[in-house]
Amino acid sequence: MRSIPALFAAASLVCLAGTAWAGKQDFNLVNNTGYQVDKVFVSSVGAKSWEEDILGRDTLDDGEQVAISFEKGERGCHYDLKVVYQDKDEAEWHDINICEISTIHIHWDKNAGTTTATAE
Repeated sequence: MRSIPALFAAASLVCLAGTAWAGKQDFNLVNNTGYQVDKVFVSSVGAKSWEEDILGRDTLDDGEQVAISFEKGERGCHYDLKVVYQDKDEAEWHDINICEISTIHIHWDKNAGTTTATAE
């Protein structure tokens, strides 16, 4: 597993499916933080905005995972990820090469007060 540094305390990621039109960027996000994630954003590196919340009206509870899918033919592999918890705390990860991973696990380290992520 590779470590992905967190820039802000508390975090997690999330979803969209479309396996018939899946792109090479598809990955699963696993919430192992102990907290509910209300929003997940994935945007191309350098984008000026976070786009739309991938979860929409859904949430990602602790222990759950979500499949994040891209349309076939989507270009680029480097993306930024942001999660927003139920209490509005946020965590961000930047310049993740999602073409080289299949799963991202996010974890809350209570002693350090930070959210970390590992990828496989």
